[in-house]
Amino acid sequence: MSNQIVRSVVLCTAALLAAFSAHAQQAPQTLLASPTTVVWGSYSAKAKPVLTVHSGDTVTIQTLSTCGPRERLEAIGIAPKDIPSYVDDIYTKFPATERGPGGHILTGPVAITEAEPGDVLEVRIQKIDIDVPWACNGFGAGRGFLPNDFPYGHTRLIPLDRDKMIGHFSPGIDIPLHPFFGSMGIAPPESAGKWNSAPPWMHAGNIDNKEMVAGTTLYIPINAKGGLFEVGDGHAGQGNGEVDITAMETQLTGTFQFIVHKDQHLLWPRGETPTHYIAMGFDEDLKTATEMAVRNMITFLSEQNPDHTRLSRDDAYALISVACDVDITQLVDTKSGVHVMCPKNLFTNPKTSH
Repeated sequence: MSNQIVRSVVLCTAALLAAFSAHAQQAPQTLLASPTTVVWGSYSAKAKPVLTVHSGDTVTIQTLSTCGPRERLEAIGIAPKDIPSYVDDIYTKFPATERGPGGHILTGPVAITEAEPGDVLEVRIQKIDIDVPWACNGFGAGRGFLPNDFPYGHTRLIPLDRDKMIGHFSPGIDIPLHPFFGSMGIAPPESAGKWNSAPPWMHAGNIDNKEMVAGTTLYIPINAKGGLFEVGDGHAGQGNGEVDITAMETQLTGTFQFIVHKDQHLLWPRGETPTHYIAMGFDEDLKTATEMAVRNMITFLSEQNPDHTRLSRDDAYALISVACDVDITQLVDTKSGVHVMCPKNLFTNPKTSH
């Protein structure tokens, strides 16, 4: 090989390393909520990205609540000064023809360049900030888990003390705040079309899982080029079941790191906290959703457990029965949700997702 060729190879390699280094040091990006950076009520493989990043990048994303426009917020007692201006911008300027079929206002989509169908997207939830000193909770006629018991609408204000991290539900009742996003998801398969933001599915979406606080991780099977991540439906806290159809709905800003895995394969989303592995199931029928969640945990324990203590399917089934918890996630999102919580301390050397 001539000296000139060697020199060219060296220069090319150096340029590639420099480019990689520059990307690796890229500062976190910020995506604010605006009429041009949100999707109203859907996830879709054909949605146009509002931001494109690389695997490993971090993005801080601002979101709206599901509490409604300014007039509705003021009607329940929220001070005008506590309503961010971007709420008005989105409700007045977002095209009416592009709304639906669901009601969630989701910020995104964010495309991850390396994401391809068949890969897995790891979403590390690094930080969640509550942006306003209020939350709302409400139900409507014909909605919620007990629609016949409450055939009317009702909405209430829950003031938030962000210093003490409590919500003042009523005199003598204060609720600890554990903020999380009810909806975090990516595009479903293209054949699903414009997917309603309400029912969770293989793309995750409106999972309403209160375990997904800062410091946890969500793994989602990728169905479309770029993945197309959207987030919203901020909650200051929630009880498992979310029985009246809403939690402590509020406005959150989250910081997320996106990592694409080419060597992993999932059929359904799963989660991971510092202390637990989480398997999920979603279906219109609660029993079917439970079966899905238990089967997904059996698959995880027997085929995917990262601490390498792979169990037989028989032993995985038994371990779930004697040491894991099967919890109802929510009962009100068209598809009910169930999740299985498996403690990491059952294993000798559990590994964290990070």
